[in-house]
Amino acid sequence: MTLDVYLSVFTLMLFSLGINIVSLKTRIPYTVLLVIGGSLLVPLSRIDFFSFITSFQLTPELLFFIFLPILIFESAYNIKIRNIKENKYAISILAIVGLLISTFFIGFVGRWAFHLLGFDMPLLVTLLFGAIISATDPVAVLSLFKEYGAPHRLTLIFEGESLFNDGTAFAIFLVILDIMLHGYHGSTTLLHGLFSFSTMILGGGLFGLFMGLLFSKLIEWVKGNEHLEITLTLLVAHFTFLIAELLSEKLVIYGHPIHFSSIIATLVSSLVIGNFGRYKMSAGVEQYMEKFWGYFAFISNSLVFMLMGLLFTSLSISLDIAILPIFTMILVVIIARAVSIYSSIGFANLLTAEESIPANWQHLLSWGSLRGSIAVIMVLLIPDELSLPDWQYDFSIKEFIIAITIGSIYFTLLVKATTIGKVIRWLKIDALLPHEQMSYFKSKALIYQTLCAKSKDLFDNRDISEAQYNALSSAYQTQYQQVCQQCKDQTKGLSHIGENMLRIYTLAIQKGELKELFRRDEINESIYKKNILILDTQTEKVKQDRPKLQSLNAYLSSYKTISSLIGFLRCVFILPSSKNEPHELYLYYRTQYKLINKVLDELSVIENSPLVEIFDDSQAIHNVSNIYQGLKKNSVQQMEHEILSNRGLVDDMNEQSAKALLQMTQADTLKELHEDEIISSKLHVLLKNEMLQK
Repeated sequence: MTLDVYLSVFTLMLFSLGINIVSLKTRIPYTVLLVIGGSLLVPLSRIDFFSFITSFQLTPELLFFIFLPILIFESAYNIKIRNIKENKYAISILAIVGLLISTFFIGFVGRWAFHLLGFDMPLLVTLLFGAIISATDPVAVLSLFKEYGAPHRLTLIFEGESLFNDGTAFAIFLVILDIMLHGYHGSTTLLHGLFSFSTMILGGGLFGLFMGLLFSKLIEWVKGNEHLEITLTLLVAHFTFLIAELLSEKLVIYGHPIHFSSIIATLVSSLVIGNFGRYKMSAGVEQYMEKFWGYFAFISNSLVFMLMGLLFTSLSISLDIAILPIFTMILVVIIARAVSIYSSIGFANLLTAEESIPANWQHLLSWGSLRGSIAVIMVLLIPDELSLPDWQYDFSIKEFIIAITIGSIYFTLLVKATTIGKVIRWLKIDALLPHEQMSYFKSKALIYQTLCAKSKDLFDNRDISEAQYNALSSAYQTQYQQVCQQCKDQTKGLSHIGENMLRIYTLAIQKGELKELFRRDEINESIYKKNILILDTQTEKVKQDRPKLQSLNAYLSSYKTISSLIGFLRCVFILPSSKNEPHELYLYYRTQYKLINKVLDELSVIENSPLVEIFDDSQAIHNVSNIYQGLKKNSVQQMEHEILSNRGLVDDMNEQSAKALLQMTQADTLKELHEDEIISSKLHVLLKNEMLQK
């Protein structure tokens, strides 16, 4: 039997790889094909030779304790707290208020709809289903958003809602399930449910914050040992989840059991690791993390969605009985999502603190609400023996809810997921921004120009004949001229767009140089985070055609907020204070100086590089150069002021920085010698150990 389970797992993984290839060829969403593929495996498993396929099955424990922490961590790790902060009202209203509206709408309207159809369905059953099905799944939707060019902010809002409403939905699910198991006792039950819901959300968030900071510190302690760093990120997700569950079972204060949401705790700890812990990792590990967790999420989602197909085809409730309730609840869920989106965002748009969400975005959020793994996990956690005094059907409550849940998930995957691209185009959400439109044409022009040059090289090297070269060159020249003319026609009167493109490019140069400075230990974590926040913020402002870059100091408000929070947490957890202010100020301005110099060097060579085809506006280059010259002058003045005020401190810091840079150069040189096979592995280890002893 154990051999059958192992064989089943690896066969499902192999099958999922084949489905992935089909998805890439057909451009049908991967998760859709997985569910269909899972359904097709059932008749295959009835053949004796392939009977092992169904040996591996979804269990509540497997989904809850193994797969769920992986999926939460992978989704939350790459979300920036700054982006959540900028859209906090929209995300929180959708994730909490919107989900509550959807849950209760499905509960009450669903019960009314069943009553019209002749089904005497208890309200608690439809409410439980409402909590299960109201949580959105971002896996398929986000990939489609990116593929069809949905705006960055819309993608962030949807991803933020999907992450946070998982925890909210699970908390409501547990409260309703507890009422079904222990009965309703009036206001006492309501107050107890409200208290449990509050402690799950707030307690889970605080516990997740603690675990995230703890593991960030552990990662800092083992920095340089890549295997330990990666292992700690794997442990933080599962330890946070498991300990939160353990505390929920054991923690009692004044006779009241305290429940922590393990989902919220894992989500918050993952956000902390992704926004703070990642800067404490070695450079190689930080770059590898996305691939590492992306792979684990790929495997988890593949197995969950494929086994979901197996689950639907093995329902014990007759499809003849379930088909009408399934279609009824699909319709109710569609209406509930629309009501929750338009009412929640309508309220959010009244708050002037954030930019309003346009109507076409609301339409897409309403339609693009897929359901997936979290709904399956919740429905499988329902006890098999769950019943109510007025339940009068042959099938159990769990069997009924599984049927309508899987049916609703199938609808969102087979209908909504396959039509999202058309909806995005119909709503014109994929329209290019002005700088993207200009970049589109100029990039094509650069490509055709490069192809012309490559054709000439092929001819010179006698790889093609003169006739072939003339034909290729003529075709590429014609396409080049057509694109140049299209660019002029489409971007007429938008001269500032070329300057915006150049500013985005220069900001990208600064980000690359900043990462290299951090990798070489020329700057500390604080300076890196401060500067990357400024650069990211300014990049988004330029893309939105906001005012020009005047000072790198103009966008430090978010950093100051985060710094204040970190300072408070240092006091709470009795951590050492950050480095002294003069040291930080000098290092900050010196970093600015290096980044600005890098940009000015790149601007001076653009005219002699292939990029001249894209940045062909000499006035734009002149304007951007003047901005950076002014910034350079300001940075030099600030550095000189800090030097005069703290001569000894600055000299010591420069000496330490130089030593760190030289050590990094020494290590890089040794690594290159080994990779180029100039020295053997034995010599590499010998020289490395000698360097460490000095």
